[in-house]
Amino acid sequence: MKKTIAITVLSAAMFSSCVSKKKYVALESDLNNTRSELQKTQVEKEEIEGKYAAVESRVADYNAKINSLRESNDEKMEMNDLTAMSNNNKRQMRSTIAKMDPEALQGAETLEDSINLAVSYNLKNSISEGGDDEDINISVDKTVVMIDVSDKLLFGSGSYRVSNNANELLQKLADVIKSEPTMEVMVEGHTDSRTMVENSYLQDNWDLSVRRATSIVRILQDKYGVSPEKLIAAGRSSYAPLVENDTPDNMAKNRRTRIVILPNLDKFLAMLDSEGEI
Repeated sequence: MKKTIAITVLSAAMFSSCVSKKKYVALESDLNNTRSELQKTQVEKEEIEGKYAAVESRVADYNAKINSLRESNDEKMEMNDLTAMSNNNKRQMRSTIAKMDPEALQGAETLEDSINLAVSYNLKNSISEGGDDEDINISVDKTVVMIDVSDKLLFGSGSYRVSNNANELLQKLADVIKSEPTMEVMVEGHTDSRTMVENSYLQDNWDLSVRRATSIVRILQDKYGVSPEKLIAAGRSSYAPLVENDTPDNMAKNRRTRIVILPNLDKFLAMLDSEGEI
């Protein structure tokens, strides 16, 4: 009887030892897999950080160029009154101003203000039907041209796939960009403050804004032949709103794509000619 009990205890001990070893091997395997996944994630994280750093560097360089261009053109504007402009530019500016709504000219106090308004007017006529599209807004700050396009002209709700209805507009924008070899362009995606739908294929508004910008840049390059060296894609998420995100109308205003164009002063003045080739 004692011999039987001893054999049973020994068998149980061996079985227990065997199960423990299997668990140990399984846990060790899980640990190795976790380490491998962690290492892979770390590598991917470093790659993403490197890409973002490169984009941030390009955007910083672009902003530095904006500031430099503004300072340079400010100096030229200070030396350049209406009598110093070419006769052709003077004629074009007077012709453009004559077509504009008098109310739009009320805020023009200087020559620079008048030129900015005239350029905005001509550009809007060039890229939209008759220049009366409320979903396209053009502003000028010291010869830096900013074209804001509502997302409903370019994308479906919550999507970065460019609508076919945007082809004509993007063709005209490409023509403007290609008209001057030295012109540089930054495409900025902007969203409202709403969060992504749970389990969406988009991570957040940063993701959406960047993907929208790169979608536009790819079309300008691949379909309309804009040199990629002239293009920068950037996303601003919801952190550069035009207005508070407190109503549906205001959120619609903030969902936009901004195209920032840097022409030199001579090319900027050439934009006064709405009938010529921009």
